[in-house]
Amino acid sequence: MPARQSQRNASRRRSKSARNGQGQGHSDGARSSGWLYGFHPVREALRARRRTLGRLWLRAGAPREDHAELADLARQAGVLVEVVDREDIDALAGGDAQTQGVALEAGPIPELTIEALVARAHETGGSRVLLALDGVEDPQNVGAVARVAESAGAAGLILTDRRAPELTPAVARASAGAIEWLPVARVPNLVRALGGLQREGYWVVAASAEEGQALFEMEDRLLSGPVVLVLGAEGKGIRPGVLKAADHRVWIPMLGEVASLNVSTAGAVLLYDLLRRNQRVNPA
Repeated sequence: MPARQSQRNASRRRSKSARNGQGQGHSDGARSSGWLYGFHPVREALRARRRTLGRLWLRAGAPREDHAELADLARQAGVLVEVVDREDIDALAGGDAQTQGVALEAGPIPELTIEALVARAHETGGSRVLLALDGVEDPQNVGAVARVAESAGAAGLILTDRRAPELTPAVARASAGAIEWLPVARVPNLVRALGGLQREGYWVVAASAEEGQALFEMEDRLLSGPVVLVLGAEGKGIRPGVLKAADHRVWIPMLGEVASLNVSTAGAVLLYDLLRRNQRVNPA
């Protein structure tokens, strides 16, 4: 493993990164590139290779199996591996970051146009389920939703130019690296984008608190095939104009005393029900 363990060299690298505006991966601001921390986000970024990758920092100390895996992935991707003191990674990440002793310098995740996202979903021949978020601004929520969407086999995630976060390291952490694999398109006007998708043959299904039909009462033909599932912000829900643009509104039956689900949990219920229906209608 190529290694530079000098305290002086590590400090020099850290200072240079700060001068260049790097080393801000712990910020939840509008930066979509910087440093990724933690085993899962770093591993998936190295595996997916969608970003421009810089250096991999590993904490010095006793050899660890998970660090060896990351070093192997980095070498395969042509990424320089540097072994540094724990204090260097902690200083780079900030006091509250859970780094697990690893940090990866990385550029932004490429984002697609809505046309490219639809073409990709069609060409791959797999899932035709897209997920659109309306006003979900918290990076933790977007990351958690992305993790669910990728695990349920969604073909992509649609975000808006406004009222949606950049794909920051905070989103990568919250998604446990799933955002590295999930195609993302960003649109200036969600209603217009949904109209275009409807012309491409997609049903637009909006999750609403208690409007429309109960999830388990909807017919398979409405929830299988090309579907765009729209989720709104917790509390505010989906904007009226977006709701009006939907073909169908669906609500999740709630049998307990708690009146609502958070957006990632609601997304999990809906996306996995879509997956179940698609597998039943179109068995492998």
